[in-house]
Order: sequence, then C-alpha cells, then structure tokens
Amino acid sequence: MLQTTPKPETTALPPEHSVTLPRLWDQKTLAAYLGKSTAWCERARWAGEGPRFVKLGRHVRYRADDVLAWIEENARTCSGEG
Repeated sequence: MLQTTPKPETTALPPEHSVTLPRLWDQKTLAAYLGKSTAWCERARWAGEGPRFVKLGRHVRYRADDVLAWIEENARTCSGEG
C-alpha cells in the first residue's frame, strides 16, 4: 500500500500584509512604448537622460511608474523651455 505524505497547510497572508509589486518593463517594451529604438534607450540611460531604471543582476528594468514620472518631468508648454 502506498503511503502519501500529508501536504503542508498553506496559510494566506491577511490583506494588511499583501504587497503590490511594480510592473517592470524591459528595454524593448520601453522602446516600443516611447516609439524609440532600443539604441536610444541605451544612450539615454548611459547619459542619465532617460527614465530611472533598476538593475537586477545584468538585466535593466524600468518601473512603469518611473517611466510615467519621466514623461511628466519632460512635459513642456513651448519649444523654448528646458
């Protein structure tokens, strides 16, 4: 007769312990969203001119909220601003 091991009980965290994780975009997603090339994304990142980014090991990711904040920071009302 086969014995089965009981499954450990899983407990769900109460709502006050839940966390909303930020949506992360890779460089291709950012480029497509902005209508730019991936090369532009790299140059802007190296020059410190693009949206804030997160390094996860070797990978670069962009938080959607940071991209939207960067867009708002670059909003202008006339061409002479800035």
